[in-house]
Amino acid sequence: MTEETHEKLKAIKQSFRSMMNGPVSQSMREKGSDYKINWGVALPLLQKMATEYGHDYDLAINLWKENIRECKILATMIMPPEQMLPEVVDVWMEQTHTQEMAEIAASKLYQYLPFASVMAYEWIATDKVYYQIAAYNILGRLFARGMAPNELGINEFLDQVAVALQDDNIGVRHAAYNCLTHFEDLGDDYALLAQKAMRSQGLHL
Repeated sequence: MTEETHEKLKAIKQSFRSMMNGPVSQSMREKGSDYKINWGVALPLLQKMATEYGHDYDLAINLWKENIRECKILATMIMPPEQMLPEVVDVWMEQTHTQEMAEIAASKLYQYLPFASVMAYEWIATDKVYYQIAAYNILGRLFARGMAPNELGINEFLDQVAVALQDDNIGVRHAAYNCLTHFEDLGDDYALLAQKAMRSQGLHL
């Protein structure tokens, strides 16, 4: 870590104390959040801070290493998407232990990676809850931006989303449902395909 990055990291960590939201922090701990430190800082405040620092690969890498909720969230906001390698994503996902982090990483960073769709299709086929949540958030964002899958992708997506909609985990079901809604918004043909596929699985949405 360079001296400049060290000083930035130090200043960021010190600033969190003044932004602390005690009730939010306490609520998260009660719900099982396992960070070493959780200040409960609101996302708009972190986004404002991210805008001030701009994209910074080294700072993002070192922020993520801190077992502090706000550091990890800020890392996803300032990591330059074009510089993030698949192996770094693998490490970050292995260290993602909350639904909040999976959703934020997907919306703030992962959807913009050059390999986002390939990665997301791999993740929806796993049995890992946070990977699936992140994946459906990624695909939902891509669909919302008008990025339609090819025929093979459509079939794979509809097969997996039908399973996810019946998952025991409510977070997975919610992410899958929202993603399916964005898929249907791609156009009437996509909506008809989705409805037909869901009905074939006994699902009536």
